[in-house]
Formats: sequence, C-alpha cells, structure tokens
Amino acid sequence: MSNQTTVTEFLLLGFSDVRELQILHFIVFLVLYLAALAGNLLIITAIALDYHLHTPMYFFLMSLSILDLGSISVTIPKSMANSLMNTRSISYSGCVAQVFFLIFFAEADFALLTIMAYDRYIAICKPLHYETIMNRRACVQMAAIAWISVMLYSSLHTGNTFSITFCGGNMVDQFFCEIPQLLKLACSNSYFNEVGVIEFSVCLCLSCFVFIIVTYVQILTTVFRIPSEQGRHKTFSTCLPHLIVISMFLSTGAFAYVKPISSSPSALDLVVAVLYSVLPPVMNPIIYSIKNKEIKASLRKLTGWRLFNKN
Repeated sequence: MSNQTTVTEFLLLGFSDVRELQILHFIVFLVLYLAALAGNLLIITAIALDYHLHTPMYFFLMSLSILDLGSISVTIPKSMANSLMNTRSISYSGCVAQVFFLIFFAEADFALLTIMAYDRYIAICKPLHYETIMNRRACVQMAAIAWISVMLYSSLHTGNTFSITFCGGNMVDQFFCEIPQLLKLACSNSYFNEVGVIEFSVCLCLSCFVFIIVTYVQILTTVFRIPSEQGRHKTFSTCLPHLIVISMFLSTGAFAYVKPISSSPSALDLVVAVLYSVLPPVMNPIIYSIKNKEIKASLRKLTGWRLFNKN
C-alpha cells in the first residue's frame, strides 16, 4: 500500500499532443455533438407537436431521444473542452458524475429498447389487445419503473466503483471516465466487488437480449404469415430501425466491457469507446427518420425541408 495516495483528480486520455490535431478533434466532436442535438431535438419536437404521433411507439421513441441527448452530453463536452484548452484533467467529483450518468443513460437506453421490443410484439402479434395493454397509463408506468430502477442501480454501481482504493495513479486510458479503465488503477483485491457488479450487469443485459430475441422471433413469425406483401413490408419497416439500433448499441457496448482490459492504451479501445458513446445518439435520429414515413411527414411539416421527402 506504499503507493496509495488520495486521488483528487484524474487525467483523461488525449487524442493527440499536437495542437493542430487537438483543434481538429474539437471540431469533429463539435460537429457530431451538434448533429446529435439537432437530430434528437427534431425527433422530440416532431413527436411532441404532432397529435398523430401521440402513440406508445412514438412516446418511447421520444424518451429514447431524450436519453440520447443526455448520454452524448456526458462525455463529448468535457473532451472538447480539454482539447480546446490543451488540458487532460477532470475533477474527482466530475469523474464520479460521468460514471453515474453514463451508467444511467446506457442502462435506461437498453431498458427502453427492451420495452420497445415488447411494444412491437403486442402491436404485431396481439393487435386486438394493443390499446388495452399499451394504454397511456401503462406506458408511463413502464417508463417510470425503468428510469427509477436504473437510477437506483446507477447509484449503487457508482458508489461501489469509487469505494475502491486507487493505487495505480490517476491516468485514465480513455477520453472519459470509463469503469474498466478506472479498475486498472485499483489496488489489488480491492475491485473484486465491482467486477461482481459488472458480471451481474452482463447477466442482466443478456437476459434482456434473450427477451428481445425471443420477442422478435415471434414478431417475424407473425410477419411472414401476413398474406399481403405490402403489409409484410410495412410491418417489417417499423421493426427494422429498432433492430439496427439494438445491434449497434449491444455490439459496441459489449465489446468495450466484456473484452479483457489491456495494460496499455490502444487505438482500438478509443475507437470502440467513440462507437458506443457517440455513434448511437448521432445515428438513432437518422435511422428512425429515414425508415419512418410518419416521422418524415411530421419533420417535413415542422421544417419544410425537402430532405424529408415522400420518397
């Protein structure tokens, strides 16, 4: 324990020490951040203002956009500020806040995607009971239970993470406070409880993933029984964006947290972190607006842009 010190701040991984590349990093992240803000705010505004979109599916989609706004705001602004000011530091409390909100938004995202899969299952496989099962009260209750449960889980997870003793310095090999990278700084044997929590999280996510897979097997079975080709296409088009978003979210997130932690920073770790923390909030509005005629029609009325044409 001779190396044990009180950590008051952490040093995040910089993208480069060259000033020109730091400015380039700032500009690229700024463009991505503004694109995510614009896209998700358009989705939220379109759904909120268009009465025809006041249905369970779009209620959950609006909630997903709100979560996407929160998740990208946790990591990107601090990284941009560090590049602009040529610094790498983040306060201890700032790191705690990043970990808490990253867990909260990521788990809430996944919980909401699971609920959206259930919503599509009821709409397609049990259409006669849809309005009874997925009424407004039920939707609000499901969303509220998911958010409250995730908030409690995030609090416990964050508290457990920062209850460990840091003996490995304060260099975090990532551009934000990522739990696997923080565990590299822990004293030996002091992080086993947190590893157990991560394993529990993986099991919980796998359970949700199995539920989603089973749900979509039943959905696809029902879709292929629809006699009309146009009906099959319309039904499947409402599910395809959801499947794309789930696949993108799970593949990048699972790779970051399940793979063994490397002893030194690697470009692959950095790329994967960008993919799972930045790409989904930027791509989700595009995926849902391109494949959804109702969203495109609402955005066309809202903005008057020809980008959202009928084709």
